[in-house]
Formats: sequence, C-alpha cells, structure tokens
Amino acid sequence: MSTTTTTSTSTTSTTTTTSTTTTSTTTTSTSTTVSTTTSKTTTTTKVSKFNKWKQNAITVAGGNGNGLRLNQLNRPTGIFIDKRKNIFIADNSNHRIVEWKYNAKKGQITAGGNWKGSRMDQLRYPTDVIVDQQNNAIIIADYTNSRVIQWLDQNQQVLIDNISCYGLAMDKYGFLYVSNHQKNEVRRWKMGEYNNEGIIVAGGNGLGNQLNQFNFPTFIFVDENQSVYVSDRHNHRVMKWRKGAKEGRIVAGGTGQGGNLNQLSTPQGVIVDNMGQIYVADSENHRVMRWCEGKGAGEIVIGGNHLDDLKGLSFDDEGNLYVVDMVNDRILKFEIIL
Repeated sequence: MSTTTTTSTSTTSTTTTTSTTTTSTTTTSTSTTVSTTTSKTTTTTKVSKFNKWKQNAITVAGGNGNGLRLNQLNRPTGIFIDKRKNIFIADNSNHRIVEWKYNAKKGQITAGGNWKGSRMDQLRYPTDVIVDQQNNAIIIADYTNSRVIQWLDQNQQVLIDNISCYGLAMDKYGFLYVSNHQKNEVRRWKMGEYNNEGIIVAGGNGLGNQLNQFNFPTFIFVDENQSVYVSDRHNHRVMKWRKGAKEGRIVAGGTGQGGNLNQLSTPQGVIVDNMGQIYVADSENHRVMRWCEGKGAGEIVIGGNHLDDLKGLSFDDEGNLYVVDMVNDRILKFEIIL
C-alpha cells in the first residue's frame, strides 16, 4: 500500500497594543491506492470509504431487447470481468456463455449456444461463470443440468456432477467454491481434484434461518483470507463465514424482507472491496447497497427506476461497477467518480 499525504499550512498573525496572538491551521488530505484481489478477478483499484459512481450507466452488453442475436441477451445472471475488461456473461435463457470484448457492439459465444440440453456441448439455464486466467478455462454453473462444467478450447469436462449449483468463486490459491441451493451449503474443491465430495465451508445444516443455515444460497464471494460471503436469498441477508467457522455472521440485511436501509429483498450478486465493504445486488428493491461489517444499515450506491431485478455484480481494475440488469437484458457499467 502506498500513501500520499499533502499538508498545507496557513498562519495568521494579529497584533494589538496589548497582546499578540498567533494562530496556525493545518489541513491534511490523504489518498490511498491499494491492490485488490477478488474471487472473480485480480485488480488494482483506488478505493475509499466514500467512493461514488455516476448514476447514468453505460450499457456495455445487451440492451437491444430480448433475443438470440449476438447483440442480445436473454435474462443474464452471473458475470466475470477479466484483466482486459472483457465481460463473460451467463446468458441464462439463451443457454450459453457469451464474451463481450472491451467496447464491442456484440458478443461471441464461448460455451453452449446449441439450445438447451444435457449433451456435453449444451447448457441448460447457466447461472454463473468464472474464468481461470491461468489457462483461460471457462467454468460454468450449469444450473438445470446440476453440474459444474469446464470449457477449454471447445473441449468440455464435467468437473462436479449431481450438484444443485448456483454461484461460483475462486480464491487466490486456486480453490473452487460452489453454492448448492438445494443442500443450503457452500463447498470447496482444490482445482483439478474433483473426484471427491469437497469440503463444506458454509452452511450444510439444513434449510433455516439460524446462523449456521441458509435458505437458498445464490451468489458467493471469497476474500483474501478465504472468508466466504453468501447471498442468503430467502433469508434476505448476506452471511460471512470465516475460514473454519462453525457458523456465519450477518453482514447485510437479516431484519426481514423490505426496502428500508437495514433490509434486503432477495439479495443476489455480492462482492467485497479491500476495505471490507460489502456490495449487494438488492434484487427486488432494484438497487445496489453498500454495507460495512458491524453496521446496522447500509447505503444505496446505485438505484433508480431504470433497474429491474439485479443479479451479478463485479468491479474492474479501475473501480468501475458492473451490474446485471436481468429483466432489461443488459449489463450496465457505472463509472467511478474520481
């Protein structure tokens, strides 16, 4: 971490016949640049507790109506932003993964696209996607086929079968994390070693609203300490499970379904910055919330009537915020205000 501190000093002196008073005022401003590593991508982002984003979004993928054409999407869900700002999209109801190159006007199919089905070259309502940037393998939560499948140079391999997968994440050590909405748990596998049941790292204690339970976990995020953040959809909260913990901690929502600043309504995408601030796609409230761990309420960072049923979230290396606006069949980019 590098810190630049600028200090300016102004001095005012006033003299009378009886006394002399000297006043010195010093103002210090500090800007901080940190390196941010996330489960979706590795970035270097200028962060601040007071970061704000322009509310007028740029459509960077889709936005041309619902359809099958390469410039269209059909109920997109999860996204992944690589180091080149290319966007990989789980184009859910088109049963494909599409990649939109930086500033492209249309996408290209990188997985699926052969209509819905269970063949190796098909997908069925994929919900999330990540890219292993070491070998460019595309890893997909193939939701209705109940499998996690990898596509590498048009060659497919089922990594994990018979799993009610929804969200995916990868940590800096190469471990793969998968949320299982039916078993209400998150499991972890070592990359390349999938011939086992994995290790439960969150939940696994049945359906419920206790601190060691979930009710339909969806998107997940893993930080540098291997803490797992989980959008607990039907409990309307986000949970944080530290590595090795037996129960989680509520870090957003958890006070019932609603639209107040201390509430969420079917949360979806979740990401965390290096300040530990949690960003949540508050789906049915059509807003993105920022929460600080330990605080009783969050704040709205993105909101407005132009959003409808938000899903995945991601940052790029400049701190711009990407939001999946599912019902409007588009991916929006909100530029950071520097």
